[in-house]
Amino acid sequence: MNIVPDLPEQIKSGKRAFSRRKQYLNGSHYTQFPRVGTPKWLLFAKVLYRKLQATLLYLGPNVWKFAWIFLKPVKSLVVSKFIMKRQQALYQQWIMQNEPAIKELNLQQNHQFKIQPSISIVVPVFNAPPDFLVELFESVLNQTYSKWELCMADGHSTDKTKNVLQKYAGLDERIKVKFLDSNKGIAGNSNEALRLATGDFIALLDHDDTIPPFSLFEIVKAINENPDVEFIYTDEDKITSGGKRRYDPQFKPDYNLDLLRSCNYITHFSVVRKTLLDKVGGFSEELDGSQDYDLILRLTEKTSKIIHIPKILYHWRAHGLSVASGPVKLFAYEAGKTALKHHLNRCGLDGTVENALVLGRYKITFDIKTHSKISIVIPNKNYAAVLDRCVRSIFKSTYKNYEIVIVENGSTEQDTFDVYKKLAANPNVKIVEWKGKFNWSAVNNFGAQNANGEILLFLNNDVEIINGDWLERMLEQIQRADVGVVGAKLYYPNDTVQHAGVILGIGGIASHAHKFFARAEYGYFGRLIVVQDLTAVTGACLMTKRQVYEETGKFDEEYELAFGDVDYCLKVRKNGYLVVWTPYSELYHYESMTRGDDDTPEKQARFKGEIERFKKKWLDILMKGDEYYNPNLTLVAEDFGLKVFEDDPRKAI
Repeated sequence: MNIVPDLPEQIKSGKRAFSRRKQYLNGSHYTQFPRVGTPKWLLFAKVLYRKLQATLLYLGPNVWKFAWIFLKPVKSLVVSKFIMKRQQALYQQWIMQNEPAIKELNLQQNHQFKIQPSISIVVPVFNAPPDFLVELFESVLNQTYSKWELCMADGHSTDKTKNVLQKYAGLDERIKVKFLDSNKGIAGNSNEALRLATGDFIALLDHDDTIPPFSLFEIVKAINENPDVEFIYTDEDKITSGGKRRYDPQFKPDYNLDLLRSCNYITHFSVVRKTLLDKVGGFSEELDGSQDYDLILRLTEKTSKIIHIPKILYHWRAHGLSVASGPVKLFAYEAGKTALKHHLNRCGLDGTVENALVLGRYKITFDIKTHSKISIVIPNKNYAAVLDRCVRSIFKSTYKNYEIVIVENGSTEQDTFDVYKKLAANPNVKIVEWKGKFNWSAVNNFGAQNANGEILLFLNNDVEIINGDWLERMLEQIQRADVGVVGAKLYYPNDTVQHAGVILGIGGIASHAHKFFARAEYGYFGRLIVVQDLTAVTGACLMTKRQVYEETGKFDEEYELAFGDVDYCLKVRKNGYLVVWTPYSELYHYESMTRGDDDTPEKQARFKGEIERFKKKWLDILMKGDEYYNPNLTLVAEDFGLKVFEDDPRKAI
């Protein structure tokens, strides 16, 4: 179904009467969405698939095994098609619920802001298809905030492109076009366009993309709410080549340093105060293709006054020559690696940069400066075989400067003490005994008290290490002065994700990101496969500096069963440190064997009490929302789905 109609002729002609633009908007994606439901073709396909399956089973197992090779892709295709249709329908419903209708757009047009900055929209142009340019011009002319100028530099395009540029330049004095004698590339053309800019802020727009009519209004609203802001970025989605359908919304976190070092998640819509841009310089022409990534890295190095607007304020067009359609500009990814290397050099960080599992995602391996001693603290009660498996997997680590401190707390099985005796024969292992009742926070504090390392790693006994360099991959992050906690990627035994960081608010208090995703999946916009900052990580594998641990007051022993790890991470962040999650330290987690299940009335009562304690202490942060998530994403599941027709679970806790 076409969500957005073709542009009417009166719009294409350049006539800009607001009533006509209003008529266009009134028939656009702001008021339409497809019926939610299962289409007939899909129901037919499912019936056909099941009939074929039954027939092959009747013919015999050998035939079935052979045919499954062909049927499995068909099943995957049918399921994928259904999921895509469902996601598209949900997104159209989200648009209806969250974006302004014509009445609100009219109110925006008449609104008077206290601060009314001028915004220069900078566009590099080269051989842009005329219909793309028309849509770009009209999207800017449709803005409900009018104090803007459109600054464009054309790199000697075809006559068709130039004709459109000349036509619109003659229609509105706010449109400035500079025609160059040659194409200087994206960065060079952008720098030429920047020379035309006189605004207080510079906004970056590509020649084949568009912005919704309320885009600049929301930018100026954010400036009024944060008068000292220097860099703004927004959420975005994609539009099809013909501009008739919006899809694939990217709802981003607030500023996330380590995610930015893993990919250019900021991209569009980027708006920067001109004085800051003048300070860092323009686009680097030698990094054409990733010139925006390089510029964003340089800008964010120079300011902490960064605002993220969690609204879709940019439409990125997907067509044959656009990165939005896939990796068509391979040179851009190489330029991205170079930009990242330059960034590390400017920040005084030593490391190597390579491609991650997906093009456009990067993996930094930092040089380990000091091989500090790591104290691995493991609470244990019974489960001798589980503990033995855990410790023996640690013995396979390639990093050797560690000690293992096993905190015995109330074991009753002889097998456990036999394993202790065997493990204690290793000079890197020592056993200490906690004689009080089980309290996760107190037991771990006791273990740390009996440890000698500068780095503390709190580890469950029910984990098994997967990759031998797991300690190095955590140590490379914790050694940084700005990092206070590092977490790892944990899987269930069936190779689904158990932990990829903690998101506040999911389920009412907190839950694990991407829970139950397959091990091989990339996650929401690749977030399962890259290093990033998060609000908290699980205490099942939590590395911290001893200095930070002492400074923040250790684990709060009021949390006996749960939330001691999340509370600690929040205290660390309150003290100005980052909590970093890495997918390059991988473990299996068999879950809850340290303390058992919450299956008794006493434990359940304590758990409820700890929920109340956590909520009371961190209510402001909890209700504000996790800054590394997005308010448009669901709080009732861990799958980064859209928030549509959803009650807030935080209000029910």
